[in-house]
Amino acid sequence: MPRRTATMLASTLVLITLLCVGVLLPVPYSEMSPGPTVNTLGEARGEPVLQISGRKTYPTDGHLNMTTVRVTGADYRMNAVEAVYGWLAHDSVVVPHDTLYPDGKTEEESSQENAEEFSQSQESAKVAALRELNIPVTTRVVVATVVKGTPAEGKLHAGDVIRAVDGVAVKEPGDVAKQVTKRDPGQDVVFTIVPAKAAAAAEKAHKDATETEKVVIRTAKAEEGDRAIVGIQAGTDHVFPFTIDIKLADVGGPSAGLMFALGIVDKLTPGAITGGKFIAGTGTIDDKGKVGPIGGIEMKLVGARRAGAEYFLTPADNCAAAASDTPAGLTLVKVDTIDDATKSLEKLRKGDTKSLPSCSKS
Repeated sequence: MPRRTATMLASTLVLITLLCVGVLLPVPYSEMSPGPTVNTLGEARGEPVLQISGRKTYPTDGHLNMTTVRVTGADYRMNAVEAVYGWLAHDSVVVPHDTLYPDGKTEEESSQENAEEFSQSQESAKVAALRELNIPVTTRVVVATVVKGTPAEGKLHAGDVIRAVDGVAVKEPGDVAKQVTKRDPGQDVVFTIVPAKAAAAAEKAHKDATETEKVVIRTAKAEEGDRAIVGIQAGTDHVFPFTIDIKLADVGGPSAGLMFALGIVDKLTPGAITGGKFIAGTGTIDDKGKVGPIGGIEMKLVGARRAGAEYFLTPADNCAAAASDTPAGLTLVKVDTIDDATKSLEKLRKGDTKSLPSCSKS
């Protein structure tokens, strides 16, 4: 066999071997890519994303699109060829698998966590929006979880509203533990509560529940230290003066909070706060309207621009990363609070784009 032919054959065999190894060899990476965007002012699967009843609403125009990121599943293992392709592609990001699924978290566990965060983001979006409009929202302390095998099991239930502990009014979740730990392990503590069922009925009627009952629980000793416990995690809940429902399936995580809040503000105020423009964005939001950073900002920018967005509301803490690789035709608008966002939207309506707060690379 001629030497040149033998060399080409050997090179071909080596290449085939390398490709086979690349395809078969799993690597500890996952891929993030642009996911779908949804107009919070529009519909998803044939029904409005934001549904408000019991309060006058107004016509809207334009777009306030929330953005998403598509990720590979926890059980999927990329091969070396896919990883290299992802690294070279502009519209995807390859990250260590543990970044998306830390501590061996399964896809089911991750989905459950994302669903819980999504639900909480909806609640915070409602609160932030109404407070931005100076509409009163009642806050109350509730039993968030009951730990199995503790004294509270069977006596307190998730959703019970805690009015007082040992006769001392409770205003913040931390007040509950403060009062319980005043007791020694083995002593009784008295909870004044509104049972979850009664609380839910009152909330549905947009009223404050008045039916209360006292529950006596004998404290136990904490696993660490000598403090007394009953075995609950206290949290906060809200009673809204009218009904706000957010209908959006197959989405998880907290990053749509800002866009949900702005959509609610738009529907509850005369005129279109977008000025008819196509605006997308992202960001977590808390009850006070503070906007927080999110993951996958680069992918969300790509998805927003593909959908037609001209402006992107960007959490301040994501600005540097977003500014380093902004798709052509997309203008970043830096926001730190919901108030920042509404003021920037006002500037857009007036055509005052030069004074918009922008993102820088540093």
